[in-house]
Amino acid sequence: MARFASRFLSFFSHHRELQQQLELMLGLRPRHLPYYRLAFTHRSSSQEPGECNERLEFLGDAILGAVIAEYLFKRYPYQSEGFLTELRSRMVRRESLNEVAMKMGLKKLIQFNKQDRGLKGSNIFGNALEALIGAVYLDQGYVRTRSFILKVLVKNYLDMDVLEHTDTNYKNQLLNWAQKSGKNLEFKDMEPRSTGARKVFAVGIVLEGEMIANGTGYTKKEASQNGCKKAMEVLGI
Repeated sequence: MARFASRFLSFFSHHRELQQQLELMLGLRPRHLPYYRLAFTHRSSSQEPGECNERLEFLGDAILGAVIAEYLFKRYPYQSEGFLTELRSRMVRRESLNEVAMKMGLKKLIQFNKQDRGLKGSNIFGNALEALIGAVYLDQGYVRTRSFILKVLVKNYLDMDVLEHTDTNYKNQLLNWAQKSGKNLEFKDMEPRSTGARKVFAVGIVLEGEMIANGTGYTKKEASQNGCKKAMEVLGI
């Protein structure tokens, strides 16, 4: 009986602590904590197949993209579709989301295999942020999720002036450099691999017949951009 009481108190304490952390982080009171626990569960720490945040990440990614698209459409009424697409890409790219997630303090909430050193430098924190958006949507609905994205994420963590004037299209930058330098640049699709329920694409960057870098991502575009960024670092551009 005493052991049961101890476990109950421990569970209640953890439950209350998580709820308080979420209230401060989100600016709203969570209703169904299991959504959020799942959002913070990386597959490397999951005991059951499918009991991880990848499905919530998929949902949150779609909602985030829609909210940001509407936000930019209204903020820049006279800009072209190309400008809006590029700026949205800068806002929701993995590096931006990872940085936002770290500033929000998500790292201390995410459950992942801390023995896997490769995970600490990966996209799991930005992915968990997307999963968190999915959890908020299921728990609170679209209107409150939209408010959370705009009033918390965009307002507090994304500097629109910096994003607007920072070119993060590494593929275009590398193509322009190769053209001006008279270099032959190619992109080679490599064999994709699967991680859990997600397919990971890989693209090799080939300069003058030699592969100088490669990148991975959940889409070919993301893999290509990551590969081009690495190639620019190798070339000192």
